[in-house]
Amino acid sequence: MVTAVPSPWNSANLVTMARILLVPFFAWALLVDGGESVTWRLVATGIFVVAATSDRLDGYLARRYDLVTDLGKLLDPIADKLLVGTALVLLAWPLGELPWWVPVVVLARELGVTLLRFAVLKYAVMPASRGGKLKTVLQTVAITLFLLPLAHLPVWVAVVAWVVLAAAILVTVVTGLEYAYQGWRLRRDAIRAARLVEPGAGADGASAS
Repeated sequence: MVTAVPSPWNSANLVTMARILLVPFFAWALLVDGGESVTWRLVATGIFVVAATSDRLDGYLARRYDLVTDLGKLLDPIADKLLVGTALVLLAWPLGELPWWVPVVVLARELGVTLLRFAVLKYAVMPASRGGKLKTVLQTVAITLFLLPLAHLPVWVAVVAWVVLAAAILVTVVTGLEYAYQGWRLRRDAIRAARLVEPGAGADGASAS
């Protein structure tokens, strides 16, 4: 029985593409009047929340209706990183509401983990960790809070935003180090296993001849 291959233009992938298309509108709304417009800050916040939470929707559709495709696997992480990266970079510059090193740390971690996954792919697949999921939640909440017009809100909102951001940065760094250790361990174990197999393979070949 031949299993039908889902079209790349399925509902899950269309949701992912919509998330990517929302990014420039989000960036524009955030930068209206130099980020000083309360109305447009709220619009930008709304767009960000919709784009971030719809990540769960495309994942659900792909799993529920067997719509997993190579295109979806490629686009989903691009959509995630593009949205978060754009928000952090714009908040740091030109708005100057975050320290410059915040997007540097986050984006360096994301790039490093992505490259690491490709590097160890020939040994094993690195699964997503609970810490990684927590990192995503904390980053999303922190960015959402900083997108709000904090100057027009009670001081405690800004305090909560900085606390959540600090937690997000901490988890981002820790999980990045965990992935680095996991990648090193996978490579080490694979090399050890290969060394153990090689002598046995040689002995089998000699006996067969």
